[in-house]
Amino acid sequence: MGSTAGVIRKGSRMKFDTDKVMEMMNLEGPEKQDETSELAVIQRMLNLKNARLLELGCGAAEKTRQIAETTDVSEIVAVEIDSIQHEKNLRIDDLPKVTFKSYGAEEIPEEDGSFDVVMMFKSLHHVPSDKMDDALLEIRRVLKPGGYAYFSEPVFAGEFNEIMRVFHDEESIRRQAFEALTRTVARRNLALNEEYFFKSRIKLQSWEQYEKGIKSITHTEHSVTSDQLAEAKQRFLQHETDRGFVFAIPNRVDLLQKSA
Repeated sequence: MGSTAGVIRKGSRMKFDTDKVMEMMNLEGPEKQDETSELAVIQRMLNLKNARLLELGCGAAEKTRQIAETTDVSEIVAVEIDSIQHEKNLRIDDLPKVTFKSYGAEEIPEEDGSFDVVMMFKSLHHVPSDKMDDALLEIRRVLKPGGYAYFSEPVFAGEFNEIMRVFHDEESIRRQAFEALTRTVARRNLALNEEYFFKSRIKLQSWEQYEKGIKSITHTEHSVTSDQLAEAKQRFLQHETDRGFVFAIPNRVDLLQKSA
């Protein structure tokens, strides 16, 4: 099962009012957190054997591939609303368990109770804020009774976020995503099973690599001015080490469950 550092609450399936939910769910985690990979967290939290899985906001399908190749999942429906990335995903031909589709999380064209697990990796905060509650209701609808919804969101803290804040401040929208999760638990649409915090590590070799990553993103338009780019570069270069540019990224996972 691995270490449980960073766990706030585990195994609770009680019903809570809003105040109780806010006491149990936390926007940011404890000081001590595991440093691990997302895949290791998934493997600890969920048994995906023979599961039918819906991944909303699959991006370039990195997590899709990891799950398809390292678990006994029966099928993955991987969804990306960005048309440019979706077209690229459709050209992937070596993942026979995966079907790529394109639609928004707020209106899921799938049958009621048709998935064992729904996953969102760093994508709930990309749903329009006025559609987040709709998306969570849709996720509940397509889950089988007893099914799990796994939400992994980046915590807006740490050195990497302070660089990104210069040209793309997501602090408010990430808070709104968290508040949408607390509302769905308070309304008893889904029950909190576990909230877990961990840090993942990314390593970059140069500012040019970071800048290229900004420009390659197609799901979000970054209108970066020359002054913002210069400020971001200055902040980035302050973190150079003999191993390159290494950042610890804080993450929060909320594992919710549909009542059986």
